[in-house]
Amino acid sequence: MNSQVQKPCTKPYCFFCVMNESNLLLRRTNLAKIFKTMAVRDDKEHVLVLCCLWNIAMNQPNDLEFPSLGIFHCMSKLILKGVHHKNWLLKDQNIYIPYYASHIIGSYTMNNPKLAKKAVFSDVIPPLLRLLRGDITWVEQRVAVRALGHLATYDVSFNKLIEYEGEIVKSCMNIASNCLKIVYNSFVQKNDVQRLKYHSDLLTRGVGGYEFEGKKAKEWASQLQCWSISLLICFVKRERCINLICNDQVFIKELSDMWGGLVNQKSPCGIGLLRSLCDSKIGRFSVASSKEAILGLCNISRSSNEWQYMAIETLLLIIKDQNTRYKVIDPIIFYLKDLVEVGKIKGGKKVGEKITQVLLQDYGMVKCGKVKLGENVERVMKEIWEVKVEKRKNEKLMSEKEILEGKNLATKMKKEGNKLFLGGDIEGSLVNYTNALVICPLRYKKERVVLYSNRAQCYLLLKDPKCAISDTTRAICLSTKNPHSKSLWRRSQAYDMLGLAKESLMDSLMFINCDNCTKSKRRRRFDVPYYVTRLISKQNRATWLFANVDSTSQYDRVEVVEDLEDRKQDL
Repeated sequence: MNSQVQKPCTKPYCFFCVMNESNLLLRRTNLAKIFKTMAVRDDKEHVLVLCCLWNIAMNQPNDLEFPSLGIFHCMSKLILKGVHHKNWLLKDQNIYIPYYASHIIGSYTMNNPKLAKKAVFSDVIPPLLRLLRGDITWVEQRVAVRALGHLATYDVSFNKLIEYEGEIVKSCMNIASNCLKIVYNSFVQKNDVQRLKYHSDLLTRGVGGYEFEGKKAKEWASQLQCWSISLLICFVKRERCINLICNDQVFIKELSDMWGGLVNQKSPCGIGLLRSLCDSKIGRFSVASSKEAILGLCNISRSSNEWQYMAIETLLLIIKDQNTRYKVIDPIIFYLKDLVEVGKIKGGKKVGEKITQVLLQDYGMVKCGKVKLGENVERVMKEIWEVKVEKRKNEKLMSEKEILEGKNLATKMKKEGNKLFLGGDIEGSLVNYTNALVICPLRYKKERVVLYSNRAQCYLLLKDPKCAISDTTRAICLSTKNPHSKSLWRRSQAYDMLGLAKESLMDSLMFINCDNCTKSKRRRRFDVPYYVTRLISKQNRATWLFANVDSTSQYDRVEVVEDLEDRKQDL
């Protein structure tokens, strides 16, 4: 059988032939020529070359060869060509090029400050800004945000971004506020025929169908929002454009609801920006002026959210500042009072003691009448003082016999409360649990956990979810190693009663993990109870990333996007 003889390549600038060149000097020389001329040449294989370069950049981001040969200049020119020349962009498969070019810049600047410096001095910022504005579509916007975020990480490259800081910050604020609506309206809600083909291809790499495309679009939309906020955080941490962000109270209001969902749990998203803003005086005042932002922070501070400690820290910064303390002490104190007995959270040292100290910093002046607060606020301060200061002091003066007697009496009252509860006297059992908590010594944390959790169950049955959340939070704070699983489930139910789906979902998931761990130790097969599955399913629907997006709303679309929609059958 005769084998076919492969014809030699006749292209003067064939990237794949050059990559196979054994002479290193010749290979580098020809690669430099390719990068220098690629943007001015029309070649159907450009997209294949870019795809190959993207794979190399993703797998070898610290390799200096291509950056030293001019790849950053090349990618910049290709992006600008796509933005300025729509006919070229819609020719062959050139529509993919701006996406891959931006991704290549972002990958090479991800870990290496030297490459980030080389990139900014190769003029990559202006073309990335065109994509950041949305001059093509949200898909290219996502990789532009990613690349700019890497450049903002290092001082040497951030100094070049300062020249465009106003535009970058405004664009990122706009993206964070509107990207979910844009992705939903332009892609997620579309049927498989209406969706832009190249968007579908980039999302799934040709693997998966309609449902998988929607799942990936959700992930990318969340990344777009999270990464744009991360870029804002880079500016705020360097004390840049804080006024610009703080002057937009609508944006501040929205931040606490930007949490990344279950897709991007590791991103602090909105809470991260609120925390960074509160390092400055103007930032604290701006956040304190938003009731929605404060309420969001308060709810996160008492939840199983990954960023619970960050929310606590933000609230403490606000109420330590005398300029904002009396503006927000009510309602913050009613949330933080339940956390005064918490131990360490994610490396936070003696969090409960820190909270107590800040909440009571002016209690002496309140008692003397020099500072007047609301009656309820003063009552809560008094309660904290009695438990954290007076009761602790009194118990130090008590003998071991007296301490033990207090514990035994509290146990007896708890048992009486249990009997009343089983007999249907919920209010009577609640009174017994309350009296037992007053008597039970502080050192007996396990006993106090059960008492708080039992009383929370009474509040649930009495349709008082706020008190149930308060008691379950205290029980969870007193838990030593793992959070008290029953309290997590009860708090999840209480959050559900108040319509706080996100907090309910996080507690339900934590409950599964804690219960799973406990049952694994007992060597029993673990099954998620049906009632838990049902609640998680309900909250997943309520917290769906696009749940608050009005599918009938209209949004502005740049001319390029309109052209792409008109030509979608050709892509």
